[in-house]
Amino acid sequence: MSAHLIESLLLRGAASGFRAMNWRTSLSAGAWLGDRMREAGVRRSVAEANLASVLPAWDAEARRRILHEHYREVGRIAAEYSRLPELVHSKPGAVVAEVRGMEHLEAAVGIGRGVILMTGHFGNFELLGAWLGHTHPVDFVVKPLNNPHVERWLTARRTAAGVGTLSTDGSLKRVYQSLRAGRCVAMLADQDARRSGAFVPFMGRLASTPVGPARLSLATGAPIVMGFPVRQADGRHVLELDPPMLPYPGGTGAVERLTAWHTARLEAWVRRVPHQWFWLHRRWKTAPPDL
Repeated sequence: MSAHLIESLLLRGAASGFRAMNWRTSLSAGAWLGDRMREAGVRRSVAEANLASVLPAWDAEARRRILHEHYREVGRIAAEYSRLPELVHSKPGAVVAEVRGMEHLEAAVGIGRGVILMTGHFGNFELLGAWLGHTHPVDFVVKPLNNPHVERWLTARRTAAGVGTLSTDGSLKRVYQSLRAGRCVAMLADQDARRSGAFVPFMGRLASTPVGPARLSLATGAPIVMGFPVRQADGRHVLELDPPMLPYPGGTGAVERLTAWHTARLEAWVRRVPHQWFWLHRRWKTAPPDL
């Protein structure tokens, strides 16, 4: 039996276990799993280094509390992944307590060029995109996983939740077609992009950031709408949407300016709710060329 198949079977088994519980109980089980991940040291050194690097004024105990709650939130999100279709189709107020700023998405859709819906690895970002699909069709731009069995499982969950999928391995033609059809194309752009990214400020340091969303917006005229899912104390989510950002005029530096704008919006939310951003990634792995 291949390692990929074993990994898939373990995932399906865990997912079945979470789905056997009611949603709120599964959140508690997910938080417990997050605690075990932290105790086992899963990418803990990376997260600790990230926090110390960008929050040096915070004392060690404050950073420890962020990391403790972050692992618990990672576990909660893992518990929710298996039941994404169920959560998306839940009755209003049960899972998503409130959507703030829907008028911003409506205004962006009204421009008639499609919408680039952006967030970061912040909270349950897949729930955010899928929930907004209630009112406007949404396609996720996703990078295929190395494990095809897990990839098929995730795609099935997204499809059942009413979300389309656009692979980064495919042609950009489908992304353009989605925007021309007036759909929302959901993208993430907050992981290290190596030398192909633009180095823009993020949390007080220059970070190599993907430029795909900015280039797409400039090429098509599609506005960018930033959205952020924030978990509340009772486990439910509040989804918050920013006013649409229209593409900058073209010319030298336009891609970098637009990339810096959406990165700054993400930073504002990370500073506001730090435990909900994904600290386990080596976000500042690539140093700027002049360093």
